[in-house]
Amino acid sequence: MDFLREIEGKRAHDPIFNDKAMSCGRSLILGPVIVGAGPSGLATAACLKEKGVPSVILERSNRIASLWQLNTYDRLCLHLPKQFCELPLMPFPENFPTYPTKQQFIEYLEAYAERFDIQPRFNESVARAEYDHTLGFWRVKTETTEYLCRWLIVATGENAEAVVPEIEGRRKFGGPIVHTSSYKSGDVYRGKRVLVVGCGNSGMEVCLDLCNHNARPSLVVRDSVHILPRQMLGKSTFGLSMWLLKWLPMRLVDHLLLIVSRFMLGDTAKFGLDRPKLGPLELKNLSGKTPVLDVGTLAKIKSGDIKICPGIRQLKCHAVEFVDGRTENFDAIIFATGYKSNVPFWLKERDLFSEKDGLPRRPFPNGWKGNCGLYAVGFTKRGLLGASMDAKRISEDIERCWKADAKRLTVKSHT
Repeated sequence: MDFLREIEGKRAHDPIFNDKAMSCGRSLILGPVIVGAGPSGLATAACLKEKGVPSVILERSNRIASLWQLNTYDRLCLHLPKQFCELPLMPFPENFPTYPTKQQFIEYLEAYAERFDIQPRFNESVARAEYDHTLGFWRVKTETTEYLCRWLIVATGENAEAVVPEIEGRRKFGGPIVHTSSYKSGDVYRGKRVLVVGCGNSGMEVCLDLCNHNARPSLVVRDSVHILPRQMLGKSTFGLSMWLLKWLPMRLVDHLLLIVSRFMLGDTAKFGLDRPKLGPLELKNLSGKTPVLDVGTLAKIKSGDIKICPGIRQLKCHAVEFVDGRTENFDAIIFATGYKSNVPFWLKERDLFSEKDGLPRRPFPNGWKGNCGLYAVGFTKRGLLGASMDAKRISEDIERCWKADAKRLTVKSHT
């Protein structure tokens, strides 16, 4: 490669590139460095390998897909059918159900890594990554090593860190307060009064799990929310939506989805679940807010097994005061308040990623590529399908540079 010759020259004149320095905590990576060994990082590494481009994955935990393996509840299944969640180049096994379980998805990811011989460097937490304009390389620093690379792929995703809101009186509560990232099963809450804060897919499903373990859950609903049946007209709601969008404008598809939902689920506003003014697809497209795909929680709300509550004003000793002035007693609180990106904490770059939320500044589908060989995968707010699209684009882009360098090197070697 052309840039390899540059390195040889720099080794002779630049002290950071001499052999002694390279052996003392510095590592030169010929291909891209990928930060994160979740589905996005694995997909990108596989796509690159298929095109003959080597890569190195740095992963802060001791296993692949650590979020899935360590920070998800036991009953979790994929919310979308498996054909919309498979990674590039390898479908799910045919014997897997339409909505694979958490453990099945983990098995799929482990098989994926084995098939493409992806071997992340575990327990390598990136503390800082910065582009060195003098050298023309990215400096990616962990506790033990500084990696030098031409391309840097950020695959830490939208869900790197749990979001736990500050609420007045937290220290007074006295009972357990956890985030869903620490929740495994409702078994430990059997017979207890549990307040779940957050009405997204996780909050709804945790409430259902608590009911199934004979707990007494209540659900804080502060905002409007779209609840759709997971299946419509014999098809997955997501699959039906994607098919309709091929022929109809988004607003009309939204209108049809809401008509069918009203027929199947009834008026959710009667139970304290007001719908947003924008349709579910339009809202998802503009804000990234995902509609809830109901797996049985709404029936428990209708029956009164799950109680709907307004926002929290403050916590008291084993009690919660709500914004409407009511106070109720609870034994535990579970925050289903989502996750956030951690990119601003370690990536010293201001063009591709926003410092405010750690997400790409440019909206989908233009947020995957930055300057100086920087890429983002898995930040589309479109789940595994969006991550796969990113992985394919990134591998194609880097392949062009890789082959161009190889061609120039071949021409020079013959002159």
